[in-house]
Amino acid sequence: MQKNTILGFVLIGLILIGFSWYNSYNYKKQAREAFVKDSLARIEALTNPRVADSLRIADSIRNAALGIKDTSSSSALQVSDSSSVAVTEEVPSIADSLLNAAQNAEESLYVLENEKLKLCFTSKGAQIKTAQIKGYKTYGNDSLYIVKENYSDMSLVFNTVQEIRTSSFNFEAVEQTDSSIVFRLPFSSGAHLDFAYSLPKDSYQLDFNIITEGLGGQMSNNASDFDLDWKLRISRFEKGYDNEKNYSTVNFKYPGEKSVEDLGMRKAESQKDIPTKIQWFAFHQQFFSAILMSDDNFSSGNLSYKFLPENDPDSALFDCSANMQMEYGRGEDVNIPMHFYFGPNLYKVLKSYGNNYEKIIPLGGSIIGWINRVVIINTFDFLRKFISNYGIIILIMTILIKLVLSPLTYKSYLSSAKMRVLKPEIDKINKKYPKREDAMKKQQETMALYQKTGVSMMGGCLPMLLQIPILFAMFRFFPVSFELRQHPFLWASDLSGYDSILDLGFNIPMYGNHVSLFALLMAISMYLFSKMNMQQMPDNGSMPGMKGMQLYFMPAFMLVLCNNFSAGLSYYYMLSNFISIGQNWLIRKYGVDEEKLYAQLKSRAESNKGKKKSKWRERMEAMMKEQERLQRERQKKK
Repeated sequence: MQKNTILGFVLIGLILIGFSWYNSYNYKKQAREAFVKDSLARIEALTNPRVADSLRIADSIRNAALGIKDTSSSSALQVSDSSSVAVTEEVPSIADSLLNAAQNAEESLYVLENEKLKLCFTSKGAQIKTAQIKGYKTYGNDSLYIVKENYSDMSLVFNTVQEIRTSSFNFEAVEQTDSSIVFRLPFSSGAHLDFAYSLPKDSYQLDFNIITEGLGGQMSNNASDFDLDWKLRISRFEKGYDNEKNYSTVNFKYPGEKSVEDLGMRKAESQKDIPTKIQWFAFHQQFFSAILMSDDNFSSGNLSYKFLPENDPDSALFDCSANMQMEYGRGEDVNIPMHFYFGPNLYKVLKSYGNNYEKIIPLGGSIIGWINRVVIINTFDFLRKFISNYGIIILIMTILIKLVLSPLTYKSYLSSAKMRVLKPEIDKINKKYPKREDAMKKQQETMALYQKTGVSMMGGCLPMLLQIPILFAMFRFFPVSFELRQHPFLWASDLSGYDSILDLGFNIPMYGNHVSLFALLMAISMYLFSKMNMQQMPDNGSMPGMKGMQLYFMPAFMLVLCNNFSAGLSYYYMLSNFISIGQNWLIRKYGVDEEKLYAQLKSRAESNKGKKKSKWRERMEAMMKEQERLQRERQKKK
């Protein structure tokens, strides 16, 4: 490219930049002049009755042309002399006469209500002031407000001549029915911004539309986004602070994805910058959520939360914050459809609204999540149709799970019994190879014995491993099971929270300030079940530390862990352990005759004596021989 061509492009660029700056300067200058003119007119109106009447008539004509209801009265402009002095000294901060009036107008309240929600709106920012979820109470038996008065602040933020933050202005209610309301913020240019809300019947979802008319031309040339700021403080609703805190967070979902992300649980605070589009975000308390979804997606944003201390004087749980960006076409009017969800974290209720809302409930992923969503929740819902006592429902559900798993339990017991009856043969092998350097030979002969008798060393472990997903599924299900919320059983006042038979009056680190009887009974049942399993296993003197851990450490660990957890979870584990003890006793008493079993194993060993070794056994023996050879070489070097 020639030098003159480059110079030409540079000059054109400088001319365009200068022209843009000149237009911007003139626009701001005209806006300032209009602002001063409007301010002087208002001040004169406050001191000159004739001008006041003229200005009021002009406002009425303008409002009629814009379709705005005129709520002014002649008395509204009559002020005392002292007030006139105050107004004369005050410099308005908004360069638009209508916005300035909206900033100083009085707040008005409006209510929309259906069978599930009662929503109170304030004209200050045209936002939700309170949101009551009907049919539910807090643990203290108060009405449940997911949005409490003075706990929420939502603003649409954008730039014209200056930054406009909608929560600073009182909107006018231009339309209202039993199920909808439209708030309007007018500008002197004739443009306006509408917030339209609609509450369908029998729904936890509130439809919300952001509508602009004639506003695009006033937007700053450098801006292409609206900012939506929402700060919400959520109160404590449940009995146990730790349990409620551990299962509360902020969630969000990327468009096109089935999974849902979160900012983490069991953290004091967390925040995340999201540079890409998201479909919705949720301020998620343990059992209730406030969700905001945009049909057109948020273009980017920042989400955060911070938990308040347990002794917070207002019993608030945590502060949530969302700063989201929404794209709009420059110079164009927009209609941005959005939806609020204020309601319970009930799996099937959330699922009925689509958009994967139900994924905010931490039921686990893959296998564990499938067990909870498909098996446990449906079984629980089926039993609820016939039984009102939730403790009995958990008992029946535990029995059903144990019956389904009984074949695995039988196989595990049978495998342990086979190893137990072979203990005399194992003892003979141990006596045959007492020296440490003969450990490989001892192991080879032990494996040969198991091979001949058809006993698998993993036979008792595999059935137990297959039951682990059920145990983890229950661990996930009970703390977030809305169905258990505020349902009492025996001495527990709420199966979703901890039970307490003794308040200590002081706090023990990790354990808490109370004694949970269900957690204590669960630990005792775990100890008894472990002890029974120890008695059934052959004692070859190996791994005494593992036995001590299984017999003492695990019950003590679970006692500390479950003391502050859901009473329903401790109750389930207690039932599961006692039923397992009963199952093992029945199998040992009536299901397995150990003398006959020993005779069968000996007979099988005799019949397998001349059989060819399996390839797996040949490989194992070859590997052991190689290890034995290497061990001998190391000993020679020493």
